[in-house]
Amino acid sequence: MTKAPPQSLILSLAIEKFPYHRPFRITGHVFERTEVLVARLSDGTHSGRGEGAGAYYLGEDAANMRAQAESAREAVEAGATRQELQSILPPGGARNAIDCAYWDLEARQTGRPVWQLAGLESPRPLPSTLTLGADTPKAMAQASQGIDPLVPIKVKLTGEVELDIARLRALRAARPEAWLGVDANQGYTISTLPQLLPVLLECGVAQLEQPLARGREADLDGFQRPLPFVADESALTLADTDALVGRFDMVNIKLDKCGGLTEGLAIAHHAKRLGLGVMVGNMMGSSLSMAPSYILGQVCDIVDLDGPTFLARDRTPGVRYEAGVVHCDPAVWGYPEE
Repeated sequence: MTKAPPQSLILSLAIEKFPYHRPFRITGHVFERTEVLVARLSDGTHSGRGEGAGAYYLGEDAANMRAQAESAREAVEAGATRQELQSILPPGGARNAIDCAYWDLEARQTGRPVWQLAGLESPRPLPSTLTLGADTPKAMAQASQGIDPLVPIKVKLTGEVELDIARLRALRAARPEAWLGVDANQGYTISTLPQLLPVLLECGVAQLEQPLARGREADLDGFQRPLPFVADESALTLADTDALVGRFDMVNIKLDKCGGLTEGLAIAHHAKRLGLGVMVGNMMGSSLSMAPSYILGQVCDIVDLDGPTFLARDRTPGVRYEAGVVHCDPAVWGYPEE
């Protein structure tokens, strides 16, 4: 059988900016807006979109994401496939944007939604955490009281041990029944972490995300984990997953880290084979970033897709948040045109 010739495509790229309602603080960073790379792929009849926000701690910004994407233009427009894209571009926001555009385009070309193309069941609404940025204990406690009682809360800490302890105790006092997860964003060391752990247990924290800096994973060898540890910055791609066993209990998959839904799904399936839990997170993009992650979230244990809630404006149509649950309508991304 003669192999079909590659299909030529047109790749369009744009940078878009989304300001936040208010500054958002984590360990070592304060964010005031998100700049994203939007990729559009067209075959002349159908088109698909994808968005990449990049990973700030890897030095990714909109300009270098666009430059990376431009480096792939010739291959993509000559007919490279989504599978071939994985070796054309490295993991990161640029590949995420184009990878997700491929998925969206294929849904429109084939008349089959992305969840079917990925071999998944029909998507269901997902419980999603909402994140509290680091602030004073009083401000964080007050902010937590404005969150729906059904919503699980993810708390950003900074590695300032005494202040973090005060934050946690204030939050638990303000929200005695809430599910609490903690994200340390690499703020601790193996010597300061033991000071935090008893307070996490005292406050009934469900999981601790990324306590140590990326590159210090071996410090956790033999370390007793009294609650589940989640790898975020320590697990960028599929290649990082095997080394998590014995050091972490769960991996937080973000499409901007791993470079798209294609690799995100591969990580989730492989992590489960290794006995690791799986979580889907986000790098604060718009609803166009959340929609592919929502597909990945269908196979995850914990979902953290609250990025658009921080934006002063989002896309229309966008994902919806109701009573602690995120909904993603077909009009957002990943479905055939009606």
